[in-house]
Amino acid sequence: MPFRFLVASAAVLAFSFSSIATAQTQAAPASAADAAKAAAATAANAPATSAPQAKDSGDKVSEGKLAHYGRKFNGRKTASGERFNAGAMTMAHKTLPFGSMVKVTNLANKRSVVVRVNDRGPTADDRIGDLTTAAARKIKMTHAGVIQAKLEVVGSAKARKHSAKK
Repeated sequence: MPFRFLVASAAVLAFSFSSIATAQTQAAPASAADAAKAAAATAANAPATSAPQAKDSGDKVSEGKLAHYGRKFNGRKTASGERFNAGAMTMAHKTLPFGSMVKVTNLANKRSVVVRVNDRGPTADDRIGDLTTAAARKIKMTHAGVIQAKLEVVGSAKARKHSAKK
């Protein structure tokens, strides 16, 4: 496993656990005004990250740079445990749950494709995701390499079963 992937995974886990611990230590506010104050205090105490931030509210829609990864990873295990297939309609995302169905729109030409999250990544701080080569072809981004894209969570797929080989 590449060292950069391990470092990035450890950073994501550390950030996730610190957010959970912060949320658990705060008491529930009594009124809407108290809720607004608590939200402002939490935002002020949140650690600064260099990861791209969503332009719209919530985790349902985000915009940023998107790349694609391909054949050289074929057959390797993804973070979800399934084997990578450059011909599948899947993507890597830093935080969305595995199985999330995401509509990816190339902002330059407005072409869209729906893909399933099955891997973690990208390791580049300025990117929000990586598409397989097949998905990248659908939205005409293979020549550009990196594009500005909009990601919209549209649902979740059923959990996939993986056979354990010994």
